[in-house]
Amino acid sequence: MADSERLRAHLRLHLAEGVGSVLFHRLTAAFGSAEEAARVSAGRLQRVEGVGEKVAAAIGAVTDAQVDEELALAEQHGVRVLANGDEGYPAALRAIPDPPPVLYVRGAMEPADAVAVGVVGARRCTHYGLEQAERFAELLGRAGFTVVSGGARGIDTAAHRGALAAGGRTIAVMGCGLERTYPSENDKLFARVVAEGRGAIVSELPMRTDVRAGNFHSRNRVISGLSLGVLVIEAAQRSGSLITARLAAEQGRIVFALPGRVDSPMSRGTNELIRDGVILVQDLDDLLEHLGPVGEKMRPEEPEAPPLPTALTDEETKLLEALTGSELPLDDLVRRTGLTTAKAAASLTMLVLKGAVVQKPGNVFARKRRGA
Repeated sequence: MADSERLRAHLRLHLAEGVGSVLFHRLTAAFGSAEEAARVSAGRLQRVEGVGEKVAAAIGAVTDAQVDEELALAEQHGVRVLANGDEGYPAALRAIPDPPPVLYVRGAMEPADAVAVGVVGARRCTHYGLEQAERFAELLGRAGFTVVSGGARGIDTAAHRGALAAGGRTIAVMGCGLERTYPSENDKLFARVVAEGRGAIVSELPMRTDVRAGNFHSRNRVISGLSLGVLVIEAAQRSGSLITARLAAEQGRIVFALPGRVDSPMSRGTNELIRDGVILVQDLDDLLEHLGPVGEKMRPEEPEAPPLPTALTDEETKLLEALTGSELPLDDLVRRTGLTTAKAAASLTMLVLKGAVVQKPGNVFARKRRGA
């Protein structure tokens, strides 16, 4: 772990009671660097907006021994401490209006993690929400995106699990210090992320910081800051996920939302986001389409169609031609081909048996792709 004077100066300010990211950046802007801000007099500190006598005294009270203890505790728990500007500090996070002055990282963040999508939602969620969070995280993971979430119960946990199931990478942003993780039932999940080299557990908070409600608002801006866009899966009207969506929009990130049942309180927040203009998503293409050149580059290649069976009836040929480039329900196929419902259904059954067509829920049919 680097034990540079620059990092130590960052920690002297960071560990002082009352110095958050906004005040930290005011101090470094006023004095030119964290090193200079950490050694000026209390009187000079108090000339900075927001620094009163109490905060100035707190900065002066941080000792070398406290900095040593913080670094030793991080090393004990396998945590790397990065000051803003250090090699390895995420460039996307550095670009937000109030980047964390210090980032604690357990595991490994890689350059590929710059291509990330946040997946967030309610802790108390429905089966539908859990299912969709895992589904979208798995789709994103397979496409090569890193999935960023908050490590919490419910949607966040499902998102991390989906990314791992796809063989992808995931980053969990904690609302507490990394001496512990929260919630404790996810300890094995977080340990797996680190042990398998599949991502990182990160926090901007000093190692011993407890879980407090006030930590999660700032945690949410880190989730969105690490992401190209944020997908809200399920959220009630006052869900913290809506704060993440707002912060993402303020940071210039793209905000997506999954629609839910109109009579479900857990979908009221996401449905209102869609009403207010965020992007409605139903599948991976909806995400990729709005992520610009990155989305286009990450788009999975369309699998080739398998060779057609050699013996096809006229009815089967008509149905296959109608299904070229799209999937259709039985009623639409009847209209397009002019076949009777009975003949179309019988011919589709034969095409399924011949391996040329797949049947999907809702009596929808599609041409089979190689590897499907």
